[in-house]
Amino acid sequence: MDALADLILPRLGPRPFVLGLAGAQGSGKSTLAARLAARLITAGHAALAISLDDFYLTRARRLALAGSVHPLFATRGPPGTHDLPLLLTILDQVRAGQPLVLPQFDKLADDRLPPQHWRPAQPLACLILEGWCVGARPQPAALLKAPINALEADEDADGAWRRSINTALGGQYQRAWARLDALAFLAAPDWQTVPQWRSEQETALAARQQRPGMNEAAIARFCAHYERLTRWQLATTPARADLTLKLDSRRGVVAASKTLFR
Repeated sequence: MDALADLILPRLGPRPFVLGLAGAQGSGKSTLAARLAARLITAGHAALAISLDDFYLTRARRLALAGSVHPLFATRGPPGTHDLPLLLTILDQVRAGQPLVLPQFDKLADDRLPPQHWRPAQPLACLILEGWCVGARPQPAALLKAPINALEADEDADGAWRRSINTALGGQYQRAWARLDALAFLAAPDWQTVPQWRSEQETALAARQQRPGMNEAAIARFCAHYERLTRWQLATTPARADLTLKLDSRRGVVAASKTLFR
């Protein structure tokens, strides 16, 4: 984290800096982003970490999408379930040096909080946008033909859901990623580690909020929605990211590749 901060600090100036931080569920993105923001604040710069998760569509809008496009869009997470116009507005406000009012999403309630509960923020020198699919690019159409897991085989046999995700990812998501000044990627050791991390994350979230979370079967199904794009990111993002940190199963950094701002 200190090395990442040391690389960013010299580049903070009159124009706000936007860093994208990507990685699979449970890889430690939120923790790293918060610590990095705190380090920059200590150095005298207005910095803030926000999550792509807070830009999920409301539950009502996702249910409408599930009815009009595909039932699997009722589950938050894949491209197509985020409020991209809102995200683009916030990114443009950051880059223009304007004050912000940031949305908040309640994961256990599975819905966005009303605007009166959103978070105000002053103009920033650095914004860190963390999220599991930040920076991701769409897959070639040929790779969408075969299902990647039982969820796709049983509930998306014709591929309509995954094609819709891919189309969304190639649209406004790319316009959002184009507003990033740099991309850092936390690479899980493999896909099999991700559901384990997500289970740990769910347990901690439920304990913190003192509400029941998803059971193991629900977590496995939930993660299946993310599997295709997570595997794609692990295979392709390191070649494009400004910095890739390779993690072991305990989230320890075992290798770093490329140099930020190469």
